Amino acid sequence: MRVLTGIQASGKLHLGNYFGAMKPMVALQEEHELFTFIANYHSLSSSKDAQTLKQYTIDAAIDYLSLGIDPNKTTFWIQSDVPQVLELYWILSKLTPMGLLERAHSYKDKVAKGIPASHALFSYPVLMAADILLLDTQKVPVGKDQIQHVEMTRDIAIKFNNEFGEIFILPEYMVQEEVATIPGIDGQKMSKSYGNAIDLFLEEKELQKRCNKIISSSTPLGEPLEWKEDHIYALCTLFLDDVQKIELQERFKSGKEGYGHFKKYLKELIWDELGEAREKRAYYLSHTDEVQDILKEGAKKSAIIALAKMEQVKAVIGL
Repeated sequence: MRVLTGIQASGKLHLGNYFGAMKPMVALQEEHELFTFIANYHSLSSSKDAQTLKQYTIDAAIDYLSLGIDPNKTTFWIQSDVPQVLELYWILSKLTPMGLLERAHSYKDKVAKGIPASHALFSYPVLMAADILLLDTQKVPVGKDQIQHVEMTRDIAIKFNNEFGEIFILPEYMVQEEVATIPGIDGQKMSKSYGNAIDLFLEEKELQKRCNKIISSSTPLGEPLEWKEDHIYALCTLFLDDVQKIELQERFKSGKEGYGHFKKYLKELIWDELGEAREKRAYYLSHTDEVQDILKEGAKKSAIIALAKMEQVKAVIGL
């Protein structure tokens, strides 16, 4: 089964990326034909300057490889190195009703959060559809907020197939329900856009400072703490099995520890989880030529599929 996933090159990776996409992605490459890309075209909707976007792109590639993406198992490339996706994006735009895009929850949410409205932001679902359909993708791992975009991809593909024949595979989404939404330090969904993220590769002291900023109640030390709606507890459980979760609940209820203790505990969980990844990252940071070679090879593999698909598309629409 062919699985496609990508991440925007729009800043440092955070825990939401790791648990919502990257850790499941590493597992997927053991069982499926995995294609994953750095979505730098998508990142243009929020990018401020060329140098920053370029740096974010290589940083994301290094982080992916450090966290376990294996180029021997996964086709890994930069989105802009397979430009056929923009050809298909424009063609699909012709078949995408305005009403479909106007119903997109993600666009409304981002604008409400203060992200400037633009055509790129508005038409994001069409470019995402092109990413998916270009490579004959069967499954797309997404968070709950992206399910609608995969459904929109199916709508667009169905419309195209009805008009021109069975050209596109209809993809299905994959969601890990238990980690579909990772809370940020303010309790909302963790996102670079919202400024509430905990970055993966902070220095240890900076990581502790970030954990200390997680919003908690003012319950004093010595009194039981409520764990059910607590953001610190929710983040800690990402690293724990069922028995460890129950043990943590008991610690919250005991009143013997305050929020400061649990913020330190969270920092230790994060630090231990990423120990091996930090070592790999140090290697790739000093071997960027090797990273570039991996990305170029991935682009070549993806381009073979993309070019074949575009030949089909162009033939049926008259280009």
